[in-house]
Amino acid sequence: MSFLQSQNGIRHAAALNGVPLIATRAAAAQAVPTSDELAARAQAVAAVAAKHAPAVDRAARFPEEAIRAAKEQRLLGILVPAELGGEGASISDAVDVCYVLGRACGSTGLIYAMHQMMVACLIRHGPDSAWHHRLLRRIHTEQLLLASSTTEGQGGGDLRKSACAVEQEGSAIALTKNATVVSYGAQADAIVTTARRAADAPSSDQVLVAFCRDDYRLEHIVGWDTLGMRGTCSAGFNFEGGGKIDQVLPEPYQTIHAQTGMPVAHLTWSAVWAGIAASAVDRARAFIRGAAQKGNAQLPPGAAHLTRATASLRTLRAVITSALKRYETAAGNAPELESLEFQTSMNLLKVTASELAIATVSSALQASGLAGYRNDGEFSVTRHLRDAMSSSVMINNDRILANVATASLLVEIPAWLTK
Repeated sequence: MSFLQSQNGIRHAAALNGVPLIATRAAAAQAVPTSDELAARAQAVAAVAAKHAPAVDRAARFPEEAIRAAKEQRLLGILVPAELGGEGASISDAVDVCYVLGRACGSTGLIYAMHQMMVACLIRHGPDSAWHHRLLRRIHTEQLLLASSTTEGQGGGDLRKSACAVEQEGSAIALTKNATVVSYGAQADAIVTTARRAADAPSSDQVLVAFCRDDYRLEHIVGWDTLGMRGTCSAGFNFEGGGKIDQVLPEPYQTIHAQTGMPVAHLTWSAVWAGIAASAVDRARAFIRGAAQKGNAQLPPGAAHLTRATASLRTLRAVITSALKRYETAAGNAPELESLEFQTSMNLLKVTASELAIATVSSALQASGLAGYRNDGEFSVTRHLRDAMSSSVMINNDRILANVATASLLVEIPAWLTK
């Protein structure tokens, strides 16, 4: 198994909370899975995902077999701290699993990534919330699948504004939302959604609210027939939810987004895209090897493109692992997480990773030629290319570049290369 990073021993509980929820190092050592053990579980799920990936893509259906396998392997609750009955795994662990699953099936990998992003938010930003602690325990024991609802109306990818608002009467709350994109919303066991804090709050004064399946109703309004990532089933719904005020995370969404939501999303998504790219390179390499064997060891013309694909994949992996190390190092330092330079770098991670993933798969296609261009056959990378193309429009790169343009003027270029 080729993980992005492999570590043994105690993982960084601080990477989610700033202050570890795990009570003792001994308890952590017992709870946290070893690299080899987690790798075996991830590979077992990946084998199922790979088997069904073509059918998932053709029918644009939810990868139910792979997600069922993930639940059987108890991968959905790996981030839940040992104090709450979980495994206390790190963001590095989740990123590694995203890479492995993305290598087998892009849709499965992305679903897993979006789930873990929400779990990370609940862990870090609900440390004193009994309601969210109970939900986290359920995520581990019942292997609940979390979906997120941050896209609303015609706002597209502007996650920092909400039109809907939490309506409170006593301890009860209600929420109605025109949720135009909710990935695997119909299949999720719970949905975590953004909303304005109150009816009179400005659009940027947001909170994050968790609703379990019994708390909400979905009315289907928009389908999902797309070029790639067809198995994420990112349909649109009218969402109507109700519950208790305890279900609202206590910290403002601005803080949650900056410290956890955005960086964890970009790290896990990037890992999925890297996995897709790695799979495409695997197929291109197999094609070139086969062609060389048939041609008396003479490399075909596409070999140069394989070199390019391999080089861009190496760069992509290095970019992700560097950003991951930086995030886990800064995780206990809220001012650092919210600094202009850190926020800019994590936003640009998404842009850089998506562009590198597309370039890598495109080079793999050129390397294998018609064999890669075909929709059938062992060397086909058409699904990989279509899935990779989603990366640049999933929160559009142009929107991110425009949003960080001012920051780019303010952030100084480092004086040293290694410091």
